[in-house]
Amino acid sequence: MRCNRKAKIVATLGPASSSPEMIRKLAIAGADVFRLNFSHGTHEDHKARFDIIRGLEKELGHPICILQDLQGPKIRVGTIKGGAVKLEIGKTVRFQLGAEPGDASRVPMPHPEVVKNIMPGHTVMIDDGKLRLTCTGCGDDYFDARVVVGGMLSDRKGVNLPDTDLPISPLTEKDRRDLAFGLSLGVDWVALSFVQRASDVIEAQGLVKGRAAIMAKIEKPAALDRIEDIVPLVDGVMVARGDLGVEIPPEDVPGRQKELIRICRQAAKPVIVATQMLESMIKVPTPTRAEASDVATAIYDSADAVMLSAESASGDYPVEAVAMMDRIITQTEGHKLYRSIIEAIEPTPEHSTAHAIAAAAADVADAIGAAAIVAYTGSGTTSMRAARKRPQVPILSLSSSPAVARRLVLLWGTHSIPTDEIHTYDDMVESAKQHALSSGIAKPGERIVIIAGIPFATIGTTNNIRVVRI
Repeated sequence: MRCNRKAKIVATLGPASSSPEMIRKLAIAGADVFRLNFSHGTHEDHKARFDIIRGLEKELGHPICILQDLQGPKIRVGTIKGGAVKLEIGKTVRFQLGAEPGDASRVPMPHPEVVKNIMPGHTVMIDDGKLRLTCTGCGDDYFDARVVVGGMLSDRKGVNLPDTDLPISPLTEKDRRDLAFGLSLGVDWVALSFVQRASDVIEAQGLVKGRAAIMAKIEKPAALDRIEDIVPLVDGVMVARGDLGVEIPPEDVPGRQKELIRICRQAAKPVIVATQMLESMIKVPTPTRAEASDVATAIYDSADAVMLSAESASGDYPVEAVAMMDRIITQTEGHKLYRSIIEAIEPTPEHSTAHAIAAAAADVADAIGAAAIVAYTGSGTTSMRAARKRPQVPILSLSSSPAVARRLVLLWGTHSIPTDEIHTYDDMVESAKQHALSSGIAKPGERIVIIAGIPFATIGTTNNIRVVRI
Protein backbone atom coordinates (compact mmCIF):
# COMPACT_ATOMS: atom_id res chain seq x y z
CA MET A 1 0.00 0.00 0.00
CA ARG A 2 1.67 3.19 -1.18
CA CYS A 3 0.74 6.70 -0.10
CA ASN A 4 1.04 9.52 -2.63
CA ARG A 5 1.08 12.44 -0.22
CA LYS A 6 4.22 13.76 1.45
CA ALA A 7 3.05 14.90 4.93
CA LYS A 8 2.05 12.17 7.36
CA ILE A 9 -0.96 11.63 9.62
CA VAL A 10 -0.71 10.73 13.32
CA ALA A 11 -3.91 9.20 14.74
CA THR A 12 -4.45 8.84 18.49
CA LEU A 13 -6.03 5.58 19.62
CA GLY A 14 -8.61 5.43 22.39
CA PRO A 15 -12.06 4.09 23.30
CA ALA A 16 -13.43 4.84 19.80
CA SER A 17 -10.52 3.19 18.02
CA SER A 18 -9.28 0.12 19.85
CA SER A 19 -10.67 -2.81 17.90
CA PRO A 20 -8.64 -4.55 15.19
CA GLU A 21 -11.30 -3.61 12.64
CA MET A 22 -11.24 0.09 13.54
CA ILE A 23 -7.44 0.36 13.67
CA ARG A 24 -7.26 -1.32 10.27
CA LYS A 25 -9.83 1.15 8.89
CA LEU A 26 -7.76 4.07 10.22
CA ALA A 27 -4.63 2.72 8.53
CA ILE A 28 -6.45 2.19 5.24
CA ALA A 29 -7.95 5.71 5.49
CA GLY A 30 -4.44 7.16 5.75
CA ALA A 31 -3.04 6.96 9.29
CA ASP A 32 0.75 6.53 9.12
CA VAL A 33 1.55 6.76 12.84
CA PHE A 34 -0.52 5.62 15.81
CA ARG A 35 -0.26 7.55 19.07
CA LEU A 36 -0.72 5.79 22.40
CA ASN A 37 -1.73 8.49 24.89
CA PHE A 38 -0.54 7.42 28.34
CA SER A 39 -2.55 10.17 30.01
CA HIS A 40 -5.46 7.75 29.64
CA GLY A 41 -5.93 3.99 29.70
CA THR A 42 -4.17 1.12 31.41
CA HIS A 43 -1.03 -0.74 30.40
CA GLU A 44 -3.25 -3.60 29.32
CA ASP A 45 -5.22 -1.26 27.04
CA HIS A 46 -2.05 0.02 25.39
CA LYS A 47 -0.53 -3.43 25.00
CA ALA A 48 -3.67 -4.67 23.26
CA ARG A 49 -3.51 -1.74 20.80
CA PHE A 50 0.23 -2.23 20.29
CA ASP A 51 -0.25 -5.91 19.44
CA ILE A 52 -3.04 -5.08 16.99
CA ILE A 53 -0.82 -2.54 15.20
CA ARG A 54 2.09 -4.94 14.89
CA GLY A 55 -0.25 -7.62 13.53
CA LEU A 56 -1.66 -5.11 11.05
CA GLU A 57 1.88 -4.19 10.03
CA LYS A 58 2.52 -7.80 8.99
CA GLU A 59 -0.78 -7.98 7.13
CA LEU A 60 -0.20 -4.78 5.14
CA GLY A 61 3.47 -5.51 4.52
CA HIS A 62 4.93 -2.13 5.42
CA PRO A 63 6.22 -0.50 8.64
CA ILE A 64 3.76 1.29 10.94
CA CYS A 65 5.11 3.77 13.47
CA ILE A 66 3.97 3.81 17.12
CA LEU A 67 4.33 6.94 19.25
CA GLN A 68 4.12 6.70 23.05
CA ASP A 69 3.00 10.04 24.52
CA LEU A 70 3.85 10.38 28.23
CA GLN A 71 1.54 12.39 30.48
CA GLY A 72 4.16 14.50 32.20
CA PRO A 73 3.68 16.54 35.38
CA LYS A 74 0.22 18.00 35.87
CA ILE A 75 -0.26 20.93 38.22
CA ARG A 76 -3.75 20.90 39.73
CA VAL A 77 -5.60 22.63 42.55
CA GLY A 78 -7.03 20.48 45.34
CA THR A 79 -10.66 19.88 46.21
CA ILE A 80 -13.30 22.56 46.81
CA LYS A 81 -16.08 22.50 49.43
CA GLY A 82 -19.26 21.51 47.67
CA GLY A 83 -17.30 20.63 44.54
CA ALA A 84 -17.20 24.15 43.05
CA VAL A 85 -17.03 27.82 43.94
CA LYS A 86 -17.24 31.11 42.05
CA LEU A 87 -14.14 33.33 41.96
CA GLU A 88 -15.14 36.98 41.69
CA ILE A 89 -13.15 39.48 39.60
CA GLY A 90 -11.01 41.73 41.78
CA LYS A 91 -11.06 39.44 44.80
CA THR A 92 -7.84 38.03 46.29
CA VAL A 93 -7.52 34.27 46.68
CA ARG A 94 -4.91 32.49 48.82
CA PHE A 95 -3.40 29.34 47.30
CA GLN A 96 -2.08 27.31 50.21
CA LEU A 97 -0.24 24.05 50.71
CA GLY A 98 -2.35 21.31 52.21
CA ALA A 99 -5.26 19.04 51.40
CA GLU A 100 -8.11 20.73 53.31
CA PRO A 101 -10.98 21.55 50.90
CA GLY A 102 -10.99 25.18 49.76
CA ASP A 103 -13.54 27.95 49.21
CA ALA A 104 -13.78 31.35 47.50
CA SER A 105 -10.96 32.82 49.60
CA ARG A 106 -8.59 29.88 49.96
CA VAL A 107 -7.73 27.22 47.39
CA PRO A 108 -5.55 24.17 48.18
CA MET A 109 -2.35 24.03 46.09
CA PRO A 110 -0.71 20.62 46.72
CA HIS A 111 2.50 21.52 44.85
CA PRO A 112 5.34 22.92 47.01
CA GLU A 113 7.42 23.67 43.89
CA VAL A 114 4.77 26.15 42.74
CA VAL A 115 4.60 27.96 46.08
CA LYS A 116 8.40 28.13 46.24
CA ASN A 117 9.00 29.51 42.74
CA ILE A 118 6.07 31.76 41.88
CA MET A 119 6.72 35.50 42.15
CA PRO A 120 4.50 38.61 42.40
CA GLY A 121 3.31 39.58 38.93
CA HIS A 122 3.27 36.01 37.61
CA THR A 123 0.10 34.83 35.88
CA VAL A 124 -1.94 31.90 37.22
CA MET A 125 -4.28 30.25 34.71
CA ILE A 126 -6.80 27.59 35.75
CA ASP A 127 -8.99 25.23 33.72
CA ASP A 128 -7.26 25.80 30.35
CA GLY A 129 -7.17 29.55 30.90
CA LYS A 130 -10.87 30.00 31.69
CA LEU A 131 -9.82 31.54 35.01
CA ARG A 132 -6.93 33.99 35.18
CA LEU A 133 -5.27 35.46 38.26
CA THR A 134 -2.14 37.49 39.02
CA CYS A 135 0.14 36.67 41.94
CA THR A 136 0.29 39.58 44.42
CA GLY A 137 2.34 38.14 47.27
CA CYS A 138 4.08 35.02 48.57
CA GLY A 139 4.70 33.27 51.88
CA ASP A 140 6.39 30.12 53.12
CA ASP A 141 3.37 27.90 52.45
CA TYR A 142 1.12 30.06 50.27
CA PHE A 143 0.81 32.71 47.60
CA ASP A 144 -1.95 35.24 47.07
CA ALA A 145 -3.45 36.07 43.69
CA ARG A 146 -5.96 38.64 42.44
CA VAL A 147 -8.74 37.39 40.15
CA VAL A 148 -8.50 39.01 36.71
CA VAL A 149 -10.93 36.72 34.86
CA GLY A 150 -13.43 35.07 37.18
CA GLY A 151 -15.79 32.12 36.97
CA MET A 152 -16.54 28.76 38.51
CA LEU A 153 -13.65 26.76 39.98
CA SER A 154 -14.22 23.08 40.61
CA ASP A 155 -12.17 20.21 42.05
CA ARG A 156 -8.77 19.26 40.65
CA LYS A 157 -8.72 21.72 37.75
CA GLY A 158 -5.43 22.07 35.92
CA VAL A 159 -3.13 25.04 36.50
CA ASN A 160 -0.85 26.71 33.96
CA LEU A 161 1.95 29.04 35.08
CA PRO A 162 3.37 30.65 31.93
CA ASP A 163 5.71 33.02 33.79
CA THR A 164 7.00 30.57 36.40
CA ASP A 165 10.00 28.39 35.62
CA LEU A 166 9.39 25.29 37.71
CA PRO A 167 12.45 23.15 38.58
CA ILE A 168 10.62 19.89 38.03
CA SER A 169 11.39 16.94 35.80
CA PRO A 170 9.05 16.26 32.86
CA LEU A 171 9.16 12.62 33.99
CA THR A 172 6.99 11.80 36.99
CA GLU A 173 7.10 8.43 38.73
CA LYS A 174 4.07 7.43 36.64
CA ASP A 175 5.92 8.51 33.48
CA ARG A 176 8.94 6.42 34.43
CA ARG A 177 6.77 3.34 34.88
CA ASP A 178 4.94 4.06 31.63
CA LEU A 179 8.23 4.65 29.79
CA ALA A 180 9.70 1.36 30.99
CA PHE A 181 6.53 -0.41 29.88
CA GLY A 182 6.48 1.29 26.46
CA LEU A 183 10.13 0.47 25.84
CA SER A 184 9.51 -3.16 26.80
CA LEU A 185 6.77 -3.29 24.16
CA GLY A 186 9.01 -1.71 21.55
CA VAL A 187 7.47 1.70 20.83
CA ASP A 188 9.23 3.66 18.07
CA TRP A 189 8.97 7.21 19.46
CA VAL A 190 8.59 8.56 22.99
CA ALA A 191 7.04 12.03 23.39
CA LEU A 192 8.06 14.00 26.49
CA SER A 193 5.42 16.37 27.83
CA PHE A 194 6.18 19.80 29.32
CA VAL A 195 9.85 19.93 28.34
CA GLN A 196 11.37 23.17 29.67
CA ARG A 197 15.13 22.82 29.25
CA ALA A 198 17.88 20.75 27.66
CA SER A 199 18.52 18.86 30.89
CA ASP A 200 14.98 17.44 30.68
CA VAL A 201 15.90 15.75 27.40
CA ILE A 202 19.24 14.51 28.75
CA GLU A 203 17.42 12.91 31.68
CA ALA A 204 15.11 11.07 29.28
CA GLN A 205 18.02 9.97 27.10
CA GLY A 206 19.56 8.28 30.12
CA LEU A 207 16.42 6.20 30.56
CA VAL A 208 15.63 5.48 26.90
CA LYS A 209 19.24 4.52 26.01
CA GLY A 210 18.60 4.60 22.28
CA ARG A 211 15.75 2.10 22.35
CA ALA A 212 13.34 4.64 20.86
CA ALA A 213 13.52 8.07 19.26
CA ILE A 214 12.78 10.99 21.61
CA MET A 215 10.32 13.75 20.75
CA ALA A 216 10.03 16.98 22.75
CA LYS A 217 6.54 18.39 23.09
CA ILE A 218 6.80 22.18 23.05
CA GLU A 219 4.03 23.53 25.26
CA LYS A 220 5.84 25.83 27.72
CA PRO A 221 7.18 29.37 27.16
CA ALA A 222 10.41 28.26 28.86
CA ALA A 223 10.91 25.69 26.08
CA LEU A 224 10.42 28.37 23.42
CA ASP A 225 13.07 30.49 25.10
CA ARG A 226 15.54 27.57 25.04
CA ILE A 227 14.52 25.91 21.78
CA GLU A 228 17.98 26.30 20.23
CA ASP A 229 19.36 24.16 23.09
CA ILE A 230 16.57 21.58 22.98
CA VAL A 231 16.28 20.78 19.26
CA PRO A 232 19.86 19.49 18.79
CA LEU A 233 19.31 16.95 21.58
CA VAL A 234 16.02 15.44 20.44
CA ASP A 235 15.07 13.32 17.43
CA GLY A 236 11.87 15.25 16.71
CA VAL A 237 9.50 17.94 18.00
CA MET A 238 5.76 18.20 18.55
CA VAL A 239 4.13 21.63 18.42
CA ALA A 240 1.63 20.87 21.21
CA ARG A 241 -0.73 23.76 20.70
CA GLY A 242 -3.13 22.79 23.48
CA ASP A 243 -1.16 23.87 26.54
CA LEU A 244 1.06 26.16 24.46
CA GLY A 245 -2.05 28.08 23.38
CA VAL A 246 -3.01 28.51 27.02
CA GLU A 247 0.40 29.65 28.22
CA ILE A 248 1.11 32.14 25.42
CA PRO A 249 -1.40 34.55 23.82
CA PRO A 250 -3.48 32.85 21.10
CA GLU A 251 -2.35 35.42 18.56
CA ASP A 252 1.26 34.30 19.10
CA VAL A 253 0.63 30.62 18.36
CA PRO A 254 0.61 30.77 14.50
CA GLY A 255 3.94 32.60 14.37
CA ARG A 256 5.50 30.31 16.94
CA GLN A 257 4.29 27.30 14.96
CA LYS A 258 6.08 28.58 11.86
CA GLU A 259 9.25 29.29 13.86
CA LEU A 260 9.33 25.80 15.35
CA ILE A 261 8.75 24.09 12.02
CA ARG A 262 11.50 26.13 10.40
CA ILE A 263 13.98 25.41 13.21
CA CYS A 264 13.25 21.68 12.97
CA ARG A 265 13.55 21.66 9.20
CA GLN A 266 16.87 23.48 9.46
CA ALA A 267 18.07 20.82 11.90
CA ALA A 268 16.67 17.99 9.72
CA LYS A 269 14.41 16.83 12.57
CA PRO A 270 10.77 15.80 11.95
CA VAL A 271 8.06 18.01 13.47
CA ILE A 272 4.40 17.26 14.24
CA VAL A 273 1.71 19.93 14.49
CA ALA A 274 -0.89 18.81 17.01
CA THR A 275 -4.10 19.67 18.87
CA GLN A 276 -7.54 20.88 17.78
CA MET A 277 -6.85 20.38 14.08
CA LEU A 278 -10.29 18.93 13.20
CA GLU A 279 -11.89 19.22 16.63
CA SER A 280 -15.46 19.73 15.42
CA MET A 281 -15.23 16.25 13.87
CA ILE A 282 -15.39 14.79 17.36
CA LYS A 283 -19.15 15.23 17.05
CA VAL A 284 -19.92 15.97 13.38
CA PRO A 285 -18.76 14.25 10.18
CA THR A 286 -17.28 17.35 8.53
CA PRO A 287 -14.80 19.99 9.75
CA THR A 288 -15.25 23.72 9.79
CA ARG A 289 -13.64 25.67 6.97
CA ALA A 290 -11.29 27.22 9.54
CA GLU A 291 -10.13 23.75 10.64
CA ALA A 292 -9.49 22.68 7.05
CA SER A 293 -7.46 25.87 6.60
CA ASP A 294 -5.53 25.15 9.81
CA VAL A 295 -4.44 21.73 8.54
CA ALA A 296 -3.51 23.22 5.17
CA THR A 297 -1.47 25.96 6.87
CA ALA A 298 0.63 23.35 8.67
CA ILE A 299 1.25 21.66 5.31
CA TYR A 300 2.22 24.95 3.66
CA ASP A 301 4.53 25.53 6.65
CA SER A 302 6.18 22.20 5.64
CA ALA A 303 5.34 20.21 8.79
CA ASP A 304 6.31 16.54 8.60
CA ALA A 305 3.04 15.40 10.16
CA VAL A 306 -0.29 16.59 11.51
CA MET A 307 -2.05 14.89 14.39
CA LEU A 308 -5.55 13.91 15.43
CA SER A 309 -6.26 13.62 19.16
CA ALA A 310 -9.82 13.20 20.46
CA GLU A 311 -11.05 13.18 16.85
CA SER A 312 -9.73 9.64 16.39
CA ALA A 313 -9.44 8.53 20.03
CA SER A 314 -12.92 9.22 21.37
CA GLY A 315 -14.88 10.98 18.64
CA ASP A 316 -17.92 9.75 16.75
CA TYR A 317 -16.17 9.84 13.35
CA PRO A 318 -12.57 8.59 13.69
CA VAL A 319 -12.27 7.11 10.19
CA GLU A 320 -13.90 10.14 8.59
CA ALA A 321 -11.48 12.44 10.45
CA VAL A 322 -8.44 10.55 9.12
CA ALA A 323 -9.90 10.46 5.60
CA MET A 324 -10.66 14.19 5.73
CA MET A 325 -7.14 15.00 6.89
CA ASP A 326 -5.78 12.84 4.07
CA ARG A 327 -7.87 14.75 1.52
CA ILE A 328 -6.84 18.15 2.87
CA ILE A 329 -3.14 17.24 2.75
CA THR A 330 -3.40 15.78 -0.75
CA GLN A 331 -5.30 18.77 -2.09
CA THR A 332 -2.89 21.24 -0.47
CA GLU A 333 0.22 19.49 -1.79
CA GLY A 334 -1.33 19.48 -5.26
CA HIS A 335 -2.13 23.18 -5.25
CA LYS A 336 -0.30 25.31 -7.80
CA LEU A 337 1.21 27.53 -5.07
CA TYR A 338 2.46 24.69 -2.84
CA ARG A 339 5.90 24.18 -4.41
CA SER A 340 6.69 27.89 -4.55
CA ILE A 341 5.79 28.33 -0.87
CA ILE A 342 7.77 25.27 0.23
CA GLU A 343 10.81 26.34 -1.75
CA ALA A 344 10.59 29.93 -0.50
CA ILE A 345 11.00 28.80 3.11
CA GLU A 346 13.75 26.29 2.40
CA PRO A 347 16.50 26.62 5.03
CA THR A 348 20.18 26.97 4.20
CA PRO A 349 21.89 23.56 4.53
CA GLU A 350 24.82 23.04 6.85
CA HIS A 351 28.27 23.19 5.28
CA SER A 352 29.13 19.50 5.32
CA THR A 353 29.57 16.72 2.78
CA ALA A 354 26.60 14.76 4.11
CA HIS A 355 24.19 17.70 3.87
CA ALA A 356 25.52 18.72 0.46
CA ILE A 357 25.03 15.21 -0.94
CA ALA A 358 21.45 15.03 0.36
CA ALA A 359 20.59 18.45 -1.04
CA ALA A 360 22.23 17.62 -4.38
CA ALA A 361 20.19 14.42 -4.64
CA ALA A 362 16.98 16.44 -4.60
CA ASP A 363 18.29 18.87 -7.20
CA VAL A 364 19.51 16.06 -9.47
CA ALA A 365 16.25 14.13 -9.13
CA ASP A 366 14.24 17.21 -10.09
CA ALA A 367 16.58 18.09 -12.97
CA ILE A 368 16.51 14.66 -14.65
CA GLY A 369 12.90 13.77 -13.83
CA ALA A 370 13.88 10.83 -11.64
CA ALA A 371 11.17 8.62 -10.18
CA ALA A 372 12.59 8.67 -6.66
CA ILE A 373 15.49 9.27 -4.33
CA VAL A 374 16.66 6.06 -2.66
CA ALA A 375 18.41 6.73 0.65
CA TYR A 376 20.38 4.04 2.45
CA THR A 377 20.48 4.87 6.15
CA GLY A 378 21.69 3.22 9.31
CA SER A 379 20.44 5.75 11.84
CA GLY A 380 17.87 7.62 9.76
CA THR A 381 19.98 10.74 9.35
CA THR A 382 20.55 10.36 5.60
CA SER A 383 16.81 10.20 4.97
CA MET A 384 16.18 13.18 7.26
CA ARG A 385 18.74 15.25 5.37
CA ALA A 386 17.11 14.35 2.07
CA ALA A 387 13.63 15.17 3.41
CA ARG A 388 14.78 18.58 4.64
CA LYS A 389 15.10 19.67 0.99
CA ARG A 390 11.42 18.71 0.44
CA PRO A 391 12.10 17.17 -3.00
CA GLN A 392 9.34 16.79 -5.56
CA VAL A 393 9.94 13.03 -5.85
CA PRO A 394 9.37 10.36 -3.18
CA ILE A 395 12.19 9.34 -0.83
CA LEU A 396 12.55 5.57 -0.60
CA SER A 397 14.33 5.00 2.71
CA LEU A 398 16.11 1.66 3.06
CA SER A 399 17.47 0.56 6.43
CA SER A 400 18.76 -2.75 7.72
CA SER A 401 17.28 -1.82 11.11
CA PRO A 402 13.50 -2.49 11.40
CA ALA A 403 13.40 -0.04 14.34
CA VAL A 404 14.90 2.77 12.24
CA ALA A 405 12.58 1.93 9.34
CA ARG A 406 9.57 2.33 11.62
CA ARG A 407 10.79 5.62 13.07
CA LEU A 408 11.23 7.07 9.58
CA VAL A 409 7.56 6.47 8.73
CA LEU A 410 6.95 9.82 10.45
CA LEU A 411 9.29 11.67 8.07
CA TRP A 412 7.98 13.93 5.30
CA GLY A 413 7.88 12.36 1.84
CA THR A 414 9.51 9.13 2.99
CA HIS A 415 8.46 5.58 2.16
CA SER A 416 10.32 3.42 4.63
CA ILE A 417 11.36 -0.17 3.94
CA PRO A 418 13.46 -2.51 6.09
CA THR A 419 16.04 -4.30 3.98
CA ASP A 420 18.98 -6.67 4.22
CA GLU A 421 22.35 -5.23 5.15
CA ILE A 422 24.37 -4.02 2.17
CA HIS A 423 28.05 -5.02 1.83
CA THR A 424 29.11 -4.00 -1.68
CA TYR A 425 28.48 -1.14 -4.09
CA ASP A 426 26.88 -3.47 -6.63
CA ASP A 427 24.56 -4.83 -3.94
CA MET A 428 23.54 -1.26 -3.10
CA VAL A 429 22.58 -0.45 -6.70
CA GLU A 430 20.76 -3.73 -7.30
CA SER A 431 18.82 -3.56 -4.04
CA ALA A 432 17.78 0.04 -4.72
CA LYS A 433 16.45 -0.90 -8.15
CA GLN A 434 14.56 -3.92 -6.85
CA HIS A 435 12.89 -2.01 -4.00
CA ALA A 436 12.00 0.92 -6.25
CA LEU A 437 10.26 -1.52 -8.62
CA SER A 438 8.56 -3.73 -6.02
CA SER A 439 7.23 -0.74 -4.07
CA GLY A 440 5.66 0.73 -7.20
CA ILE A 441 7.61 3.96 -6.87
CA ALA A 442 9.51 3.43 -10.16
CA LYS A 443 8.85 1.62 -13.43
CA PRO A 444 11.27 -0.02 -15.89
CA GLY A 445 13.13 2.61 -17.91
CA GLU A 446 12.87 5.28 -15.21
CA ARG A 447 15.85 6.63 -13.30
CA ILE A 448 16.45 6.82 -9.55
CA VAL A 449 18.99 8.80 -7.53
CA ILE A 450 20.77 6.77 -4.83
CA ILE A 451 22.51 8.32 -1.82
CA ALA A 452 24.48 6.37 0.76
CA GLY A 453 27.48 6.42 3.04
CA ILE A 454 30.57 4.43 2.20
CA PRO A 455 31.87 2.40 3.96
CA PHE A 456 28.44 0.88 4.51
CA ALA A 457 26.88 0.60 8.00
CA THR A 458 28.94 3.56 9.21
CA ILE A 459 26.69 6.19 10.76
CA GLY A 460 27.09 9.77 9.57
CA THR A 461 29.06 9.11 6.37
CA THR A 462 26.62 10.18 3.63
CA ASN A 463 29.16 10.78 0.87
CA ASN A 464 27.98 9.06 -2.32
CA ILE A 465 25.41 9.87 -4.99
CA ARG A 466 24.59 7.68 -8.00
CA VAL A 467 22.04 7.89 -10.81
CA VAL A 468 20.87 4.57 -12.28
CA ARG A 469 18.20 3.49 -14.73
CA ILE A 470 15.76 0.78 -13.74
